[in-house]
This record gives sequence, C-alpha cells and structure tokens, in this order.
Amino acid sequence: MIYVSTGGYKDISFIDAIQILSKENINAFELSGGLYNKTTLEDLISLSSNYSLALHNYFPPAKDPFVFNLGTLNESIASKSIEHAKIAIEHASIIKSGYYSFHAGYLIDPMVDELGNKISKRFINDRNQSKSIFIERVNKLSEFAKSKNVKLMIENNVLSSKNFQEFQENPLLMVDSKETNEIINSTDENVGLLIDVAHLKVSANTLNFSAEDYLEEFRDSVCAYHLSDNDGLEDTNNILLDSSWFWNHINTSLNYYSLELYNLEPSVMKQQLELAEKKIY
Repeated sequence: MIYVSTGGYKDISFIDAIQILSKENINAFELSGGLYNKTTLEDLISLSSNYSLALHNYFPPAKDPFVFNLGTLNESIASKSIEHAKIAIEHASIIKSGYYSFHAGYLIDPMVDELGNKISKRFINDRNQSKSIFIERVNKLSEFAKSKNVKLMIENNVLSSKNFQEFQENPLLMVDSKETNEIINSTDENVGLLIDVAHLKVSANTLNFSAEDYLEEFRDSVCAYHLSDNDGLEDTNNILLDSSWFWNHINTSLNYYSLELYNLEPSVMKQQLELAEKKIY
C-alpha cells in the first residue's frame, strides 16, 4: 500500500484534504496533523468504507496543541502524549487500520511553532534517562496496541545542521543507526521501524554518516517508509524523482509506504504516486 500523507495540509481538516486529493482518484491516506475536528472518530468511520487510512504521530490533532513527545521528562507533556497515543490506537483499531506510527522522542521539549524550524537552545535531558523512559512508554503502549490489533512503528528523527549547531550536540533520539538498533531491539515484537528517507538524508549530512548504509542495514527489518526528498540541509518534503537517491536501497516488498510531499497540486501528487508505484512495484 502506498499512502499519500495529509501532513502538508496543516490549515484544513483531514476531511477537506481527502476531498481535495480524492478528485485525482487517490484512495489511500496517511493522516497526519491538520486542524482539530471534534467529530474525528465519526468521520474516520465514515471515510474508512471508501478509503484506506493509516494514523501517524500527531493525529488526531488535539483541541489545545502540544508537541507529542514520548521521551519527555515533563509529566504534563508525558501524560498528554500517552493519552494521545492511546486515542490514536483506539481510532486505528475501530477503523481496522492496523497501524499507528510516531516519531522517536526528544531530549528537549520544543514549542509547537518550533517544529520543522530552528529550535532555540535550552536544557537537554540526560540521553540515557530519556531513552529508557521512551522505551518503557512504547512497550506499555505496545501491550495496549496488541490488545487492539494495531501495530506500532517508530520513525527516525531528523537532525538539521542548524539545530546541531544551536545545541552543539544531538538533542533527539533515534537519528543514527546505533541508536535506531538499540531502541528497536529494546521494544517488543509489535513495534517496528518506519524510516523517513528525507529525515535520514538530512541527519546523515549533519552527522557525516552514510544514509545509504543506514538503509541497507535495516533493509530486511524495516516495516515502512516515508518518501520525499530535500537538499540534505532541511526536511523540505520535496518531490520524488526517477533518480532519487534512495530507490535502490529500500525494501520494495513491504505493505506500507507514504508519500510525505508538501505544497503540490493534486494532479502533481497523482503523478508522484504513479512514479512511486512504478519504482516500488
């Protein structure tokens, strides 16, 4: 299944995003972000009869926005994040989606308007402590998810050069292959790896490691991919090309791929979907 992400439609509801894209006969969507909608579950149930749907990270959007972070040491943010994940898992179960994916945790607590931008320097929590509590929370959520027949997937974080320069260290979990291995191997069998190739390209450039080697290392164990491209400096969700760097390094036998492409006309999104279908299938 190749989904199209609604993540690029931040200023409208997921229903409106689906209506826009479905005019191009796109019928599989990864729901991510967007505006708060008080009838989300009812709308999901209605839409699931006509479309394939998967839930990702900050979906459904909260009435009062916050930064979802399962690695936080802030009890209030932790409580909101755990409750959000449980709601997403419940929703995925009800519509028989089968998946809920989310970003690996942060060692800091960014503000909502800092996501995707430069994050101002602040206190960085102890990596081992944040990692340990992230793994503990994920495993507890996995037990809940298993009872609902939902698989969890953790996405690698993106470390831009500007944020690395600001902090003079990596304030995020699961950016390189060593920590990806450590976290995935510390979670149970119901938790898999989602590789965002665009996140990987930026992080590899920032920390000077091989993005291709990372993809090859996890080629046989990865469960899903997010696909987009960029210049290696920032995660800009640019279009895919026939010559994009990652095609020869990804596993093409999976059940889950998502196009995370922003600011495209629906007709261009359809062309991108056709390109991905050609390269993967």
